[in-house]
Amino acid sequence: MPSVYIETYGCQMNVSDSELMYGKLQAEGYVTQETPHGADVVLINTCAIRENAEQRVIGRLGELRRDLKPGAILGVTGCMAQRLGARLLATDTRVQLVVGPDAYRMLPALIEGARNGERFSATDFDLEEHYEDFTARRFEGVKAWIPVQRGCDYRCTYCIVPTTRGPERSRKLADVVRETREVVAQGINEVVLLGQTVNSYNDGTHDFADLLRAVGAVDGLRRLRYTSPHPNDFSDRVIAAMAGTPAVCEHVHLPMQSGSTSMLKRMLRRYSREDYLDCVARLRAAIPGLGITTDIIVGFPGETDEEFEETLSLCREVRFDDAFTFKFSAREGTPATRMPPEWTIASEVVDRRYESLMATVRGISREKNMGRLGERMEVLVEKEARKGELLQARSRDFKTVLVPGTPELIGTYLTVELTGTTGATFTGTPVQERQPLPMAG
Repeated sequence: MPSVYIETYGCQMNVSDSELMYGKLQAEGYVTQETPHGADVVLINTCAIRENAEQRVIGRLGELRRDLKPGAILGVTGCMAQRLGARLLATDTRVQLVVGPDAYRMLPALIEGARNGERFSATDFDLEEHYEDFTARRFEGVKAWIPVQRGCDYRCTYCIVPTTRGPERSRKLADVVRETREVVAQGINEVVLLGQTVNSYNDGTHDFADLLRAVGAVDGLRRLRYTSPHPNDFSDRVIAAMAGTPAVCEHVHLPMQSGSTSMLKRMLRRYSREDYLDCVARLRAAIPGLGITTDIIVGFPGETDEEFEETLSLCREVRFDDAFTFKFSAREGTPATRMPPEWTIASEVVDRRYESLMATVRGISREKNMGRLGERMEVLVEKEARKGELLQARSRDFKTVLVPGTPELIGTYLTVELTGTTGATFTGTPVQERQPLPMAG
């Protein structure tokens, strides 16, 4: 039987797409491999959100060319494939397939053609494609990524996603609920709903509030998460559904990008600093103990010292639990590349601001985490930790907790007491919950 290896870069949507590709190829008789060595087909599922993501892939393709067995098929899939298309075939003669996110249904046929010496680029958008008949081969045994929406209509000036993923379209609510029931029946009771702006979900009849309630009502589902939302789409209906659906976890990843209204306008984020703060306030008022993480870009064209300081001050005001911080990366085809050259921020200024932002975010996170030592919480054990005889677990509010234990505990829920913190993660000790004493008399 032919074997396939898929190497995945980028976001959770790419992970989910790799699971779909594996599932499709398994249904066609392929067996999966854990390494590229000796595989008959090697696919690199790529990200295009930043230039260094693409450079990593280009370097990796060079490495793989030396290691592939004779006759192996090498393909590039995902967002970088969609962005570059046939240019990838022209610049790298060893690559035989370039397949965008809406063309995975064609993979078996494209691979067969590549065996006959043909080279293909399949990058047309298919606005009806949700891969409903695919059975994903899931990587993780403790949670399931379930796409509910593909593409994006927001068109932020720095973002390549509308080019690589196409316009926004949502799956039918009934299909999402069906897939959730299927993964719960397989023993997985944490689900993560995926979309580029997931809370703008609308299948023509139901909105994201309806989706949260319907998925959250699936019998046996214990935890429900989603990523990534947009601040503009947290309607009162959505927030009420979050607060009123017990399975929905007390965590929101709420991309901010900048704390300056003038900068947000240049980014075309479609909200102001005040709008963002109002969204945070409404979420926290409805959901006690809510953990909030965010995305922040440093060095966007034209960023002034004053605008950067507004970002720092908003971090101090919101007090995020954590933040994913990025240096601006110009992407071909985005409006940001057409901004005046004199708006470009010098690399040494970007580096200095980035370090300042990191120090601010980490300081807040460490202070908040130190204040939680001694607290008890439920965690789901997800996998073995990288060091020591520890396991990595996750709380409902998205805290990473390292606990002692053996791999048999993976997939189980524990109550732990938080005993230490590095500032970013916790260490915890499993505790036996005290049972209430029987009533006298």
